[in-house]
Amino acid sequence: MVVNGLLNHSMLVLNTLLRCYSFSDFACKAFLLYKQFLNASNQSPSFSRPSFDSFTYTFLLNASAGLCYPVMGTQLHCLTTKLGFQCHVYVQTALVNMYVSCGVLSEATQVFDEMPQRNSVTWNVMITGLTKWGEVETARSLFDKMPDRNVVSWTGIIDGYTRMNRHGEAVALFREMVVSDIKPTEITMLAIFPAVRGDLKICQSIHGYVEKSGFDECDIRISNSLIDTYAKCGCIMSASRFFEEINDERKNLVSWTSIISGFAMHGMGKEAVECFQRMEKMGLKPNRVALLSLLNACSHAGLVELGLNFFNKMVDEYQVSPDIKHYGCLVDMLGRAGRLEEAEKKALEIPNEIVNDVIWRTLLGACSFHGAIEMGERVTRKIMEIEKGYGVDYVLMSNIFASAGKFDDVERLRGLLEERNVFKLPGQSLL
Repeated sequence: MVVNGLLNHSMLVLNTLLRCYSFSDFACKAFLLYKQFLNASNQSPSFSRPSFDSFTYTFLLNASAGLCYPVMGTQLHCLTTKLGFQCHVYVQTALVNMYVSCGVLSEATQVFDEMPQRNSVTWNVMITGLTKWGEVETARSLFDKMPDRNVVSWTGIIDGYTRMNRHGEAVALFREMVVSDIKPTEITMLAIFPAVRGDLKICQSIHGYVEKSGFDECDIRISNSLIDTYAKCGCIMSASRFFEEINDERKNLVSWTSIISGFAMHGMGKEAVECFQRMEKMGLKPNRVALLSLLNACSHAGLVELGLNFFNKMVDEYQVSPDIKHYGCLVDMLGRAGRLEEAEKKALEIPNEIVNDVIWRTLLGACSFHGAIEMGERVTRKIMEIEKGYGVDYVLMSNIFASAGKFDDVERLRGLLEERNVFKLPGQSLL
């Protein structure tokens, strides 16, 4: 009924629906609607075959990109060429976008190179698509050739450098952008922050630019990134001070998680717990990321009872199912405190579908530190059930035996290491 009704109206209604579907989580429905439209027109003799326009195929190509379905996109490529859209900039740009979104870079490059006309969107789609797949050099080459570069182009290359850990080049290009009177957007700022982590002077410079431009007042994501960046630059006091300057009404869960994570990173467990309790009073329900940061803080600060209490609240009160990282923090916390029996018990309680060798290696490290021979042997057997080829496990266990004077067991274990041809990466020195 709906499709038959559409046949009696303009293509505008169909294209509007296709557009909505193509940018939604139900992109496949765009193709279903297109097919139903074709079938309905074929079954209705009183209606001529619909004349699909450039918007129709642009939205269908966008749907292919959203679904990462290059097979359908390739069929649409053939169809649009047959219908004479090979010179239409919007359709060709949608084709480039479809191919780069699906990782078919050779086809994307061919379509881009053969386009008789390109607009800024075409260039930006190609540049950002290449950086997404790590082809930063090719993207930079296009960027340098682009006739009218805009903020999207600059941001795309900066983000590409950041993703590839080429932080110096990202910062240099950001400075060039500002000098060229290209005003960065919030997305640009979010792209540059990961590149300045570890360099306090650059972080302070970026902070000054953010305040001068008013980004911190209009976008809480910028403020949250600044908190995180200061903490990762080793300046937790600046992170804390900036956090306190933000109005409580503007702070969201990410704001609180960022500062809690920062305190945890710097071994400031007490401050992390106080922040968490303040967050609770604000009525914010913690998520698994916030709880992981809190458990990590308790582990490094030796706040075992608090950590156990928060782990129990996580399950009983917050209704958050712990994952392997939460269990890892718990085992590490108990192991550091020498409460090895409790740590082993918790490790054994971890569901089989998520438990891994890292948990047992964490406990083995605690056994080595505290000289727990019998438990160390049990843990080593557990690890060997999961992974037999990691030499460090054998070395740790042999060290436990050596510290207890059981040199016969040391020889036996080292013989087992050679017998099983287990590889251990040799140590290296810069001296």
